[in-house]
Amino acid sequence: MRIHFIAIGGSAMHNLAIALHKKGYQITGSDDVIFEPAKSRLDKYGLLPAEMGWDENRISSNLDAVILGMHARIDNPELLKAQELGITIYSYPEYIYEQSKNKLRVVIGGSHGKTTITSMILHVLNYYNRDFDYLVGAQLAGFETMVKVTENAPVMIIEGDEYLSSPIDRRPKFHLYKANVAVISGIAWDHINVFPTYADYTSQFEKFIDTIEEAGTLIYCEADADLNEIVSRSEANINKIGYGIPTHEIENGITYLLPEKTALKIFGDHNLMNLNAAKLVCEQLNISKADFDTAIASFTGAAKRLEVISANDSTNVYKDFAHSPSKLKATIDAVKAQFADRKLVACIELHTFSSLNKDFLKEYAGAMDKADHAIVFIDLKSFEQKRMKPFSEEDVQEAFSNPKLKFFNDAVQLKAYLLSLNYQHTNLLMMSSGNYAGFDLPELAASLKK
Repeated sequence: MRIHFIAIGGSAMHNLAIALHKKGYQITGSDDVIFEPAKSRLDKYGLLPAEMGWDENRISSNLDAVILGMHARIDNPELLKAQELGITIYSYPEYIYEQSKNKLRVVIGGSHGKTTITSMILHVLNYYNRDFDYLVGAQLAGFETMVKVTENAPVMIIEGDEYLSSPIDRRPKFHLYKANVAVISGIAWDHINVFPTYADYTSQFEKFIDTIEEAGTLIYCEADADLNEIVSRSEANINKIGYGIPTHEIENGITYLLPEKTALKIFGDHNLMNLNAAKLVCEQLNISKADFDTAIASFTGAAKRLEVISANDSTNVYKDFAHSPSKLKATIDAVKAQFADRKLVACIELHTFSSLNKDFLKEYAGAMDKADHAIVFIDLKSFEQKRMKPFSEEDVQEAFSNPKLKFFNDAVQLKAYLLSLNYQHTNLLMMSSGNYAGFDLPELAASLKK
């Protein structure tokens, strides 16, 4: 198979390119810019384009298929040439389905927790040396790439994103996988540039349920009232299994699953619900509850999901991917509950289209209330790049319903403020789906006042 990737530098795209290269396919690709770690990974396998930019001469009738990344535009010259030649064009979720249509497909959907649930399942399957393919949205310990596709694995575990599939395919990615076993972790409005109302957004999950294969299984979070209503309304011929927070206790900053008192390396109600979802999936894959607990005890979390940067008897520093209102609140609540005797400095960097929309910003009301020091950072360049009007500190304080909240749009000033605080018996939580204001977080952690 000869396959060309347009926008090969994307997170999922470059991993799929590497996975297909390992499978023996002939892979080429193009992009206008490729950042790390994609650049080094592609270079390692001889897949890094010799020159950046688009060139229609890369497209010829010798190609079996083109895979189109979301980063490309509809007037991309390589895309136009492929359309002119009648070459089959896939989005990457379409191609993932092509690679897995003869396998049992487990698809993890939801507005939050997708990567963690998927990572937990992969960890348990790996622990027991199961043969499986996968697609996950983060780099995991013990896994070289974020995508694996083979001929013989009987099952594929897929993180099912609700964002659009490609510039020419406006369907949400998770609608294309046709799950045999599906998870919905919860629903919290996001991607307002594509789904301008909450009803638009929730309808995507209703459609996702309808894509589950006949007599398949839906595992869903019972704690989400809107999701419960959607599931109860659904007339799909599927099995429905709800889940909540498992019985547990916290002692000296460690969470234990009860009744066996299995010590965990993760914490927080949202992570415990993620764990229950993963356990129910693994039961569908013939892994017992006891075996699941044994394996999950060594799970340390997905990258950037309450990832520990430094820890001592007085201060822990975490980085987390939280950026939407529900993720922000859940992450802050988790750290406060786990370390009830410590204060919390919580800083979120906002940079997505949704979070920079003044109307959507109101969705963050109360999200940082449990933080002792609540800080919001927005780089002025983010507004300039998106051609949006910058917020004032008053705008942010009003939207978050928090008059004590500190707002910064300058990274130097933010760093100076963080370093001015005393972290005795205090944790620092840095949250972003971006680059954490460009800070060297280990260096920042080492410089904190104790």
